Amino acid sequence: MRHRLLVPAAAAACMVLAIPASAAEPSPGAPGIGDSYYPSYGNGGYDVSHYDLRLKYQPDTDRLEGTATIVARATQNLSRFNLDFALDVESVLVGGKKAAFKATGDHELEITPAGRLDSGKPFTVVVRYHGTPSEVEVGGYTAWLRTPDGGVAANEPEGAWWWYPSNDHPRDKATFDVSVAVPDGTQAISNGTLQSTTSRLGWTRYNWRSDKPQATYLATLAVGKFDVTTDTTAGGLPVINAYSKDLGANDGAARASLERTGEVADWLAGLYGPYPFNALGGYVPNVPTGYALETQTRPFYSPRQFARGANVSVVVHELAHQWYGDSVSLKDWRDIWVNEGFARYSEWLWSEKEGEGTAQELADYTYALYPADDPFWTVRPGDPGAENQFHRAVYDRGALALQALRNEIGDEDFFTILQRWPTEYRYGNASVADFRRFAEKVSGKPLAELFDTWLYTPSKPAAAAARSVALGAPKAPAEPKSWRKIQATNTVHSHGRDAHRGEEHRGH
Repeated sequence: MRHRLLVPAAAAACMVLAIPASAAEPSPGAPGIGDSYYPSYGNGGYDVSHYDLRLKYQPDTDRLEGTATIVARATQNLSRFNLDFALDVESVLVGGKKAAFKATGDHELEITPAGRLDSGKPFTVVVRYHGTPSEVEVGGYTAWLRTPDGGVAANEPEGAWWWYPSNDHPRDKATFDVSVAVPDGTQAISNGTLQSTTSRLGWTRYNWRSDKPQATYLATLAVGKFDVTTDTTAGGLPVINAYSKDLGANDGAARASLERTGEVADWLAGLYGPYPFNALGGYVPNVPTGYALETQTRPFYSPRQFARGANVSVVVHELAHQWYGDSVSLKDWRDIWVNEGFARYSEWLWSEKEGEGTAQELADYTYALYPADDPFWTVRPGDPGAENQFHRAVYDRGALALQALRNEIGDEDFFTILQRWPTEYRYGNASVADFRRFAEKVSGKPLAELFDTWLYTPSKPAAAAARSVALGAPKAPAEPKSWRKIQATNTVHSHGRDAHRGEEHRGH
């Protein structure tokens, strides 16, 4: 029998204040991390520090079996918590003890441990699971890409659900060990460095390690038959590129592009500071999609990226993301500009370096290209809405905003900002507002009006305003030589979800 204790209100308040956090009643962790665009993505109540994924994949049947060991720390007293996942779960252990679990919603795994998890204390979750990823749909699509000889996990903003359970939001980064057994003669490509390979009874196991904090959507897996090339950068970092053996006519152009990865990364390091990870490279599987993705240390490229010939601009774009988007990640998916505006502007700077059009010429041409009544100007790069998250305006108008900033504060402060920002927020998260405040701190200038004009006003800035920041030439500017190369990274990009639905959208 429970007895009620009646005390005066003031005394009760003191008693509440005196209760230590560790004694507070446990409660469920939130089923979402609080993202403004995707409320159900990620979860509350804990923070993950490491994922250990031990997988077995059969390309012929698309059968995936896995054991995920997740090392985490409770951020509240937990009675239960969620992971984001869509495959079939066989069992769950929390702290070595059997835990109750059930699937809820369209991608939630709700876990109830045998006992409470105390705030501030570490705990470990072991999830055993299986499934056929290409047959599992969430919201009418699967993010798992089938190839003639295997499968690929690479998508944004969600992709993890089809191959491992996670706290699926960039706000909760972790390190990764990915170990994958595949039939002999087949390879498994993932992030970071290849630690070892072992063969036994017709299966080869590849062990990959990504040793710096990584957002869950930036983890990737590709299984198939690849030609793998290795090299090192001038600074000694390993470069690992992989090409499907059945790329056909696109093979040569893909290699002519990706094999310049080390050169591009060294050039970007001169702009943005030291490369933040332990390896780099890229891979091109034989998939029918058109988008690319900045999967950490090893970007994913679709063959269509190279259908018109070599495309170094897209390599620049995805490698720029290693600083802007991967090392410094967004806080909320509405902050997508801190990823994409900078990756597009990096293409403009590469054009300037290559003598194919300065960033100013590209800005002038972009500004003139879209008339005032074009819907392009109604999309606000600083908060575009989930439906326009990968709209061309986030990229092109987003880059215009950076050129406007460059002209307002001058090259010295501008390039100081570009280099110091990835150091200031390395391996962390930041918002558009954080970047504005940082730019104001470095330049000593108030910049709220400039950011509002270029990132938040749903209309074309007036010509007078444009000229005040050296945009909008009096006469129609000539098309820069690099323009079509850069735009090729638009027309072949499709947002992963919408590509599966047959809808043309933006890329990454």
